[in-house]
Amino acid sequence: MKVIQQAFQRGEGILPMIPAWVPRPFNLPGKRLRLHPDDYYALGLHRGAIVERWFSSVTPVASAGAPADEGMSYVAVDAKEKILFKDVVAELGAELIGEALMKEYGTWPMYSKFYDYMNALFHHIHHGEEAAARVGEKPKHEHYFFPMQYNNHPGNFPVSYFGFDPSVTKEEIKARLRAFETGDGRITELSRAFRLQLGTGWYTPAGVVHAPGSLLTYEPQWNSDVFATWENIVSGEVFPYDSLSSYLPKGKERDLDAIFDVADWELNSCPDYRERFFHPPLEESRGDGFAQDWIAYGNPYIAAKQLTVDPGASVLIKDAAAYGCVVVQGYGSFGAMPCEAIQMARFGQRTADEFFVSQKAAQAGVRIVNRAAYEPLVILKHFGPDSGSPE
Repeated sequence: MKVIQQAFQRGEGILPMIPAWVPRPFNLPGKRLRLHPDDYYALGLHRGAIVERWFSSVTPVASAGAPADEGMSYVAVDAKEKILFKDVVAELGAELIGEALMKEYGTWPMYSKFYDYMNALFHHIHHGEEAAARVGEKPKHEHYFFPMQYNNHPGNFPVSYFGFDPSVTKEEIKARLRAFETGDGRITELSRAFRLQLGTGWYTPAGVVHAPGSLLTYEPQWNSDVFATWENIVSGEVFPYDSLSSYLPKGKERDLDAIFDVADWELNSCPDYRERFFHPPLEESRGDGFAQDWIAYGNPYIAAKQLTVDPGASVLIKDAAAYGCVVVQGYGSFGAMPCEAIQMARFGQRTADEFFVSQKAAQAGVRIVNRAAYEPLVILKHFGPDSGSPE
C-alpha cells in the first residue's frame, strides 16, 4: 500500500503508534495508566475497567465480547488516518523488522503492555510449549519490569507468587485443583512469594504458575494470550471452572492430569527460582548525556531496555534490532518526531509517547533530544529474540 510506504519514509523508518487500551472483566483498576478518570469504563461496564495498554501488538485480546482488533496496535498515518500495525508488518516485512524475524516467524513475534490492577492477580499459568501446541496455540513467555514513573502507589498487594515451594508434592496441588468448584482452594498457600521491588523485574517462562502482584507492570511477552486460572477465589472474586480447564484438547476438560500437565514441574518447584529469574537492571551502555540498561534479558524470546537521556542532551542511540518503545518520563524529540510522556490522556486520543523503530533505523541510530531543563527523558524499549542481549 502506497500510504504505508509514505508513512514509513516520512518517519525515516520510525512509526508513530496509537494507544491500544484494553479492558478486563475482573479485578479493579489501579488507575495508574494516566488515562482520564472518566474514561476507565469507556467501553461499557459489561466489559470491565481499562486495566491494560498494549504496545507493538499484532495479537488480539482473548476476552469474551472483545472486537476483533482489541489489543492490536495501530500506526498513525496522519492526524486522522490509521492503519493496523499487523498490516504494516505484512506490507513492509523485512524492511521493518529484519530478515531474520520475517523468515523465522512471518510477523513481529512479541508485544509489550502495561497492566494496572489494584489487587494481585489470580494464580494462573500460560501453557508450556507442548501444551500450547496441542491446541494450536503459542506459549506465552513473559518478563516483568516495575517502572518507578508509573507507580505512584503500590496497589493493595505488591507481592508476586511464583510456582510452588520445593517441599510441595504434585498430589497436594491436585487436591486443591480437585476442589475448584467446592470451596476456597487457597492454592497460594503452597506457593512462594516475593515482595516486588521498583526498578527491577522477573522473567516468567511459559509453564510456571504465578500470581503477579499489584504494581503497575511493563511486560514484554511472546505473541500469545493463552492461560488457565488455578486459583478459584481471589480478593472475593469467584472464577468458574472453565477458567481452569481452558485451552485443553476437546474432551480433556475434566481430566485433572491434563490440567496439571500444562505446568513445567521442574521450573515450578526449583529451589533456586529467585537466582534464576529475578532480573535487576544490567548495564548496557553509557555515554555523554545518556545511560541505557537491559531490564528484560536472559531468555531466547524477548528483551527490553531502559534509556535515560539527561536534561538538555542530544544523543544518537544505536540498537541491534527493530523495537517498539514508550516514553515514560519527560519530553523532547525522537528521530524526526516530537515525543512526550503522557500525563492524562482521553480514551481515543492520540499521543506522542509510543513508536516503532525499524531495524535499519535502529542500527543507524535514532537521534533523541531531551528538551527539558531539569527532568530526564526516559524511554522503555521492547525487542524480539534478535535483540543482541548478552544472554
